[in-house]
Amino acid sequence: MYICRNCHKEVEDISEGITCPYCGEKILIKKRPEVVKKVKAE
Repeated sequence: MYICRNCHKEVEDISEGITCPYCGEKILIKKRPEVVKKVKAE
């Protein structure tokens, strides 16, 4: 899952090329998972 930097819409399939199908922006940001990992400090 990717997010367009320009129009902020979610893009699922980028097999057609690395452009947003809605606005044509070439920069897509990979969506990070919403789960936060906690690491215990020692």
